[in-house]
Amino acid sequence: MTSKDLNHRFQEAVEKAATLSQASIPQDVQLRLYAYYKKDSFGNLNPTKISNFDLRNAFKTNAWMQVSHLTANEAKELYIETINSLFNK
Repeated sequence: MTSKDLNHRFQEAVEKAATLSQASIPQDVQLRLYAYYKKDSFGNLNPTKISNFDLRNAFKTNAWMQVSHLTANEAKELYIETINSLFNK
C-alpha cells in the first residue's frame, strides 16, 4: 500500500468520524482516536508546551503520550481500524 492510499483512507476515516455524535463513542475510544490523530498530525507530545492543564486536558495528554511509540503511519492505521469498527457494530 502506498502512502497516498493510506492518506486517502485516513481522510475518509476522519470524515466518517465527523458524522458520529460524541455521545455515541465511549470516552476511552474518543481518547484513542484523539491520540492517533494528534500523533499523525503533530508527532510526539512536547510536555514543555502544555499551558492549560485541567483534568480534561490531562486525560488527552496522557492518551497522546501513550502512543508515542507509534509511527505516524501506525497511528493512521489504528485510527482507520477504530473508526471502521465503530461503523461495523
